[in-house]
Amino acid sequence: MNHTGKPLLEGRVRSEWVDYNGHMNDAEYARVFSMAVDRLIEDIGIDEAYRNHYQYSMYTLETHLCYLAEAHEDQLIRIQVQLLDHDSKRLHLFFVMENNEGESLATSEQMLMGMDMKEGRPAPFPEAIEEKVSELAKANEGVPIPDQAGRKIGIRRKR
Repeated sequence: MNHTGKPLLEGRVRSEWVDYNGHMNDAEYARVFSMAVDRLIEDIGIDEAYRNHYQYSMYTLETHLCYLAEAHEDQLIRIQVQLLDHDSKRLHLFFVMENNEGESLATSEQMLMGMDMKEGRPAPFPEAIEEKVSELAKANEGVPIPDQAGRKIGIRRKR
């Protein structure tokens, strides 16, 4: 799903992430997806040194989490990412958390925005970052959009 074919992030479910139901707490899924966003941002060149020097970063505008299966203590989890769309300052991303067997445990659809930290305003990607975004987009060309992408929340009523 991501540009390299290997997981964006890999790790194990920590004991402190497990709740009274015996599986990973819902907030911890969000934490892991946030860690994956941080890794992706670093991969496209926006690390701490870049942020400090250029006063440019990425902010999360919107997140939609879907919980598909339980993750248990010490279970291996992997995060894959797919770039669904982008423009000059936004990334529309779809993350999938998988177990060791490749089964989906959760998804997180997110919209990120490039920000001029000095001005506190949205700003287009600097050229070096735009190049990396274009590489990611090219690597994801032709990859089908996941069924869960673009979902909205609501109660379906029988009429």
